[in-house]
Amino acid sequence: MSTAIYGIKNCDTMKKARAWLDANGVATVFHDYKVEGIDPARLARWVESVGWETVLNRAGTTFRKLPDAAKADLDAAKAMALMIEQPSMIKRPVLEYPGGLLIGFAPERYARAFL
Repeated sequence: MSTAIYGIKNCDTMKKARAWLDANGVATVFHDYKVEGIDPARLARWVESVGWETVLNRAGTTFRKLPDAAKADLDAAKAMALMIEQPSMIKRPVLEYPGGLLIGFAPERYARAFL
């Protein structure tokens, strides 16, 4: 299994993560889920691994613009449906690597995983 980074090309956090990975010699395959969408089975694995609360980006503009009814009574199924419909609601980056899964960018977590 190779290391794959999932996110949106022009996201500032994505740029920081990719710069860190490049600087530390970590080769990755990039998946732009705004362009390519997200595989529901992959999203389900992420949610099972770390919980939908970790994967769903509630701070992002896309989520905040949702009607209150869409944000009410969230559970795993409803959150996954929202993320599949609008992948920009997935926190970024999501990094799949042979040793696990990282959600969001934190240099110290990346260092623990790769150095």
